Amino acid sequence: MDFKKLAPWNWFKKEEEQSGSTVPVRHRSHHPPVDRLSSPIAQLQGEMDRMFEQFFTGFGLSPFRQEGFLPGSLTSGLLKPTLDIGASDREYTISVEVPGVEQQDVKIEITGDTLTIRGEKKQEKEEKAKDFYRMERSYGSFQRVLSLPEDADQEKISATFRNGVLTVTMPRKALPRAEVKKIEIN
Repeated sequence: MDFKKLAPWNWFKKEEEQSGSTVPVRHRSHHPPVDRLSSPIAQLQGEMDRMFEQFFTGFGLSPFRQEGFLPGSLTSGLLKPTLDIGASDREYTISVEVPGVEQQDVKIEITGDTLTIRGEKKQEKEEKAKDFYRMERSYGSFQRVLSLPEDADQEKISATFRNGVLTVTMPRKALPRAEVKKIEIN
């Protein structure tokens, strides 16, 4: 059974496709290896582990990897801003935290059913004193790619930027309902 089908919408489908597969992580096992073909219980456990791993991977989580575990935002790159996605009956709201980034350095684009948020962080810090001189610079770009649901009204998307938080609002449109055919019971 594919658990991802139970999720209402996979916003990160396009981002996962672009980034490819995740980096494999090897972790130590504290019990001796079991020949998975020899034991039906071991086969069942392996299948359950695989299903849960497949389900949680889409959310940036891994329930079975406590050793060497890094959240999804750290494994994919240090400049991958976190985001919150909310939905109501009338609209979708996406909030992206981009501290230290100026509004003019953030770009939002829609291509087909894909929303791309990209930007660049430029930061310079200079400090002079009697005994020393220090100059620090940090630069980097980021990108988030989201799959839009089919009921998102792409013509009326709006965005605001305030205090390092980008908020994208998308109204929901009514989808045409499928025709219902009544079948007479004899």
